[in-house]
Amino acid sequence: MRLANIKCVFIILAALCVADVSAQSTPKYSNEFLSIGVGARAFGMSNSVIASTDDVTSGFWNPAGLVGQKDKLQLSFMHSNYFNGLANYDYLALSTKVKDNAALSFSMVRFGVDGIPNTLDLIRNGQINYDRVTEFSAVDYGFFISYAQKALTEGLSFGGSAKIVHRRAGEFTTAWGFGIDVSAKYETDNDWKFAVMARDITTTFNAWNFNFTEAEEQVFRQTGNEVPINSLELTLPKFILGAAKRVEFNDDFDLLAEVNLDLNTDGKRNTLIKTNFISGDPHLGIEAGYKKIIYLRAGIGNIQQTKDFNYEQQWTFMPNIGLGLNLNQISIDYALSDIGDQSAAQYSHVFSIRAAVNPVK
Repeated sequence: MRLANIKCVFIILAALCVADVSAQSTPKYSNEFLSIGVGARAFGMSNSVIASTDDVTSGFWNPAGLVGQKDKLQLSFMHSNYFNGLANYDYLALSTKVKDNAALSFSMVRFGVDGIPNTLDLIRNGQINYDRVTEFSAVDYGFFISYAQKALTEGLSFGGSAKIVHRRAGEFTTAWGFGIDVSAKYETDNDWKFAVMARDITTTFNAWNFNFTEAEEQVFRQTGNEVPINSLELTLPKFILGAAKRVEFNDDFDLLAEVNLDLNTDGKRNTLIKTNFISGDPHLGIEAGYKKIIYLRAGIGNIQQTKDFNYEQQWTFMPNIGLGLNLNQISIDYALSDIGDQSAAQYSHVFSIRAAVNPVK
């Protein structure tokens, strides 16, 4: 199958998903691109980081963790390819300590499929003309403004994010949405860390607006497709619980282990724990460090049941690994997802970099 055809299939499936969501009484998988995650460190640990995160990426994972940032200013960038390069996923963020007990961050994520052929005007008056085939992009954006503050109770901090979601497919359709995330983090004297993250606590909405010409709507009707209409898409709250423990073996070696549990409130999903009301998706990660310079990471997540070629149920999971290099002012991280092809997902290479403008010596 040619790449152009694959792109057509991809965007058609995406459009059908949007239509399906609007038709359900309980919306599922709305704004799911915001569940992918950010930072190669997190990917290497199967996104099990909400309790241990304490840098610029906390603006996405757990805003309360921003108060753990030691540098005055941090910058982070990530790039990853999906579906064999068909889609690009990028992340950019900046965070700063506004006070000794408070921090602020700005983050942006972009998931996009570019160069999709627009064939709505391919046939006109019964004549095929490939010169009328144009291209467009289907892009999802998420913008976050996050703030964190230490509480009066020792070891406790709170945070929150206001997020704006913008999604578009060429000039055909656009959507704008708004939502709120809140979080808390607690650290004990013996290096235990606990966290809770409530995403879309206000129920995030996306207002979709479709803009087709009369000629394009006619193509939809002639080909047996419904003409999309303006609609409102809702994203129900999601809660993430996390616990982490770091062990210092000596001055050179340390080990961090963290387990997270994602609780979706949009009904039954294909997860390890599932009910008609809520679905639980556990995942865990470990990080071994040497002199706080070199890090090895591994994680397991996405545990679910699938059918094999004999239509028999089997359990699958997604194992990830990663590497990290901390050079004081610059940290470079790499992750490889789905090693060993243990799940239906394709493996992806993820690279990210974090820079401190004035690092703590």
